[in-house]
Amino acid sequence: MKRLLVPALLLLLVPTAHAQEAVVAAPDAESLFTSPDPALNRNKQAALHIVKDLLECGQWDKAGQYLTPRYIQHNPMVPSGRDTVVHFFTEVVKVKPKACPARMTTPVVSVTAEADRVVVSFARTLKDPKDSAKTYTTTWFDMWRFVDGKADEHWDGATLGDVAP
Repeated sequence: MKRLLVPALLLLLVPTAHAQEAVVAAPDAESLFTSPDPALNRNKQAALHIVKDLLECGQWDKAGQYLTPRYIQHNPMVPSGRDTVVHFFTEVVKVKPKACPARMTTPVVSVTAEADRVVVSFARTLKDPKDSAKTYTTTWFDMWRFVDGKADEHWDGATLGDVAP
């Protein structure tokens, strides 16, 4: 009886897809990329430009402003090195540069900075694997370690076969 009771109770605690609270982006995402601490503010501002200029707008010609040459990657889909990352986005994924909007449109949920690290959490909408007509929201993250105001190391939640948000 005890063996059946615990899994049954856990099922009651696991929300169904219909009961999920949606992950919602901050209304003014760019305001999250500031800090009264000068070092944290510098790193948050660099993270803002990585998200907006590089990832959102595809302006990979600016990568040298925000990434160190050795840029260590912990994403299994992309090897380390700034030049390698730029090649991945411009030649493999074929991202084309575009003009950046006045305000970022990337759905940022939160930005946290501590010491030399900045973590940005994003709202991510995915297709329901059980019903492709439905979607659900979840959270994606990127974390960078900064050296002298440039990202030198990167982590995210990617697994082999993933497509970045």
